Formats: sequence, structure tokens, C-alpha cells
Amino acid sequence: MIKFSIVTITYNAGEVLGRTVDSVLKQTYPYIEHIIVDGASSDNTLEIANDYSQRSYAASNGHEVRLFSEPDNGLYDAMNKGINYATGDYICFMNAGDFYPNAEVIQNIVNNSCLDDRKKLPAVLYGNTDIVDSNGKYLGPRRLTPPENLNWRSFKHGMLVCHQAFYARTDIAKATPYNLKYRYSADVDWCIRIMKKAEEQNLPIVNTHLTVANYMKEGKTTQHHKDSLKERFEVMSTHYGRLSTLLMHAWFAIRAVVK
Repeated sequence: MIKFSIVTITYNAGEVLGRTVDSVLKQTYPYIEHIIVDGASSDNTLEIANDYSQRSYAASNGHEVRLFSEPDNGLYDAMNKGINYATGDYICFMNAGDFYPNAEVIQNIVNNSCLDDRKKLPAVLYGNTDIVDSNGKYLGPRRLTPPENLNWRSFKHGMLVCHQAFYARTDIAKATPYNLKYRYSADVDWCIRIMKKAEEQNLPIVNTHLTVANYMKEGKTTQHHKDSLKERFEVMSTHYGRLSTLLMHAWFAIRAVVK
């Protein structure tokens, strides 16, 4: 059976972690490992994580919870640790505060993704995302929506698939760690590089046609919006060329004014 590694990065996330772990605990699909990579939190994050681990064990649902807590060198360093720890066929990053819309999400991803041939599993499984506020209240669908057929060139038009809705094959992820020179947009760069690997290896990228995550709006890139935009421009210039990126951003600006 296909195994999923769900990675949650935490640092003093006690106020929001509960709804994340509860949504993973409720998943009916049994072959899940939930890896929590904590940056040595000083609040009650580890208490919540340890309680969750005990509840998952008592539930006998087939899930495995693995908790690691130590200082790190930032978010993407912690994400690379999560990749190294992962043992599943697919890996996805579910931030503290984000959660699954219902208990059948992972099972439905499997049902919709043609995962019969383990010798040629799709490189990426992807879906849609809804936005919630810091209290978990539904705000609406994400503005950017996934294309029917995704490839690495798709992100020229923006990050059309949210990081939490992007399931990468773990073997490809291990060979393609996050670039730590980026502080805010390494996730965009990572997704593009994963999809480039898919094309190089002639592996499919599969649209699940599902809403697979509720994403908390107030994230690191929101808090550092200006720096994030500058860095994202650098990422896109690296992959798509500076002139093409300049023209596309000019179109973004015109479109925003017209609207």
C-alpha cells in the first residue's frame, strides 16, 4: 500500500497545532506517518504533540507519529530535516494551523490518483486549497487555482498549487532538498524543481480534483510580504528568465489595476 509522510514544522505553535494534529488523527487512511519537526519550542507545543502521539497510538488507526525537537536554522532547514526523516512514498508539508477539510482526504487522494503501478508512481499529486483565518474559520477558496494539467512551466503564472496541496514522491524530494539561500520562497523553487525532475524522468503529475487542505492565511510570507515578493521574483527569474518574469509581473500589475 502507498504510504504518506505528512510533515508539520512547529515553533511555539501551541495555539494552532491542535486542529492540525486532530485532522491528521481523523484520517481514515491507515498508511500515514506524521512527522513533527519542532524547533525547540518553549510553549506547550511539545505537550500537545506528545499527547497527540499517545492518542494516535491508542486509536490503533495504523498511523505513526514521530516527533523531533531541536534548534534549527529556520523553516526550510527544518523542512529538509522532515524530508530526511520521511519513509513514505509521498511527502506533503502541513503547517501548524492548517488542517484537512474532512476525514477522507488522504483516502480520496489515493482513490483519484491511479497509484496501481508502484514502479512508476506519479511524481506529484496535487489539488486545491481553501483559506482559513487564525481561528480556523473558512474565508473562501484560494485565489489561484490549479490548472487541469500542471507542469513546471505553470508556475510562471504564479504558485498555482499551494504548498500544502502538493504531494511529491519522497525519493524525488530526498534528491531535491530546499535551497536554503531562500528565506521566504524556497517552497516555490522546490515545487518547480520537483516538477522539472518529473519531466526529466517522464513521470506524470496527477490532478486529484480534490480540495485537499485548509490553509491558514497568516503565514511567514504574509508577515514578510515585501521581502517575499522580491525573493519570489528571483526564483522565477532563475527558472523562467528575467525578461519573461518582468513581462509577466507587468501583466500581473495591469490585471490588478483593471480589476
